[in-house]
Amino acid sequence: MNQNTKFRIQIEDGQVQKVTPANTELAVAFSSPRQKILDEMDQGIRSDLSQYPKALKAYDMLIKDPEALAHWDMSNYITMRKLGYNDHGRVHAWMTGAASLAILELLLQEGVKPDFVESGFGDVDDANLIVILGTMLHDIGNEVHREQHEQYGVILAMPILDRILPEIYEDVYKRTKVRGFILHCINCHDINPPPLTIEGGITAVADGTDITKGRGRKAYMLGSVDIHSLSALAVDEVKIVKGRETPVEIRAIYNNPAGIFQLEEVLAPKVIRTPLSKYVTITAVHSNTEDKLLRRVRLNGAQFVLETDET
Repeated sequence: MNQNTKFRIQIEDGQVQKVTPANTELAVAFSSPRQKILDEMDQGIRSDLSQYPKALKAYDMLIKDPEALAHWDMSNYITMRKLGYNDHGRVHAWMTGAASLAILELLLQEGVKPDFVESGFGDVDDANLIVILGTMLHDIGNEVHREQHEQYGVILAMPILDRILPEIYEDVYKRTKVRGFILHCINCHDINPPPLTIEGGITAVADGTDITKGRGRKAYMLGSVDIHSLSALAVDEVKIVKGRETPVEIRAIYNNPAGIFQLEEVLAPKVIRTPLSKYVTITAVHSNTEDKLLRRVRLNGAQFVLETDET
């Protein structure tokens, strides 16, 4: 694996593939079973948060919180069982949580400051806490309904945050600011409305990276046959790597042109309409010729365009 790879999602015939991290960087490959995926994601998250005690403590409290666990499971029940959508429960929360930390670290390496740091409100530890909690809780509102799930998520997250944050921040003034940033991540993750902070943009983009066929297969097996489930089956792997032209490159390996739909309709808008638009590049590579870049998705004004690129 390339040493610049920070985060990797790969599907290999329904088997979990362990990938040896390069230079202690997170490298995860998975498809099933569910608990193995969660364990791999948990290890990666803990590795990324090992230098950030506040964020790690918040993460530990969150994943043990019975209310949060119930919200994730109920969200999955409504979205998958009742609506025939892809996974929106624990697996999605852990996967996007790991992806969000990978994006944040690559941004920090290139000197991009999260808004909580840039504003003088707090430090990088605080920013990691905001990103991991905001991202992992972003979809819990689905348990009420898919419609307006962002706003429902804000309401449902507040009691959880009001249990966790006082254990980390004694100062009510700062604690309230942290909570506000987290709620912004939740409310804006589906870019309706678009996020205004770097942290909110990270949550939105991390959400958009969960487009591999492991997720699409669940909806397909439950009887949902549409462009969303079929196109998700066409994406084998997603990597988050250090970019050549931007701090972050999100690279999708696809086995069928239908996979481009996932980039254009799911991921690209979450880059275009967030503060991350100038920091993230999206590329797509056909799995049959992985050494040759067949299609590159580039930001051209307010739109992403597909180009032939043999570099």
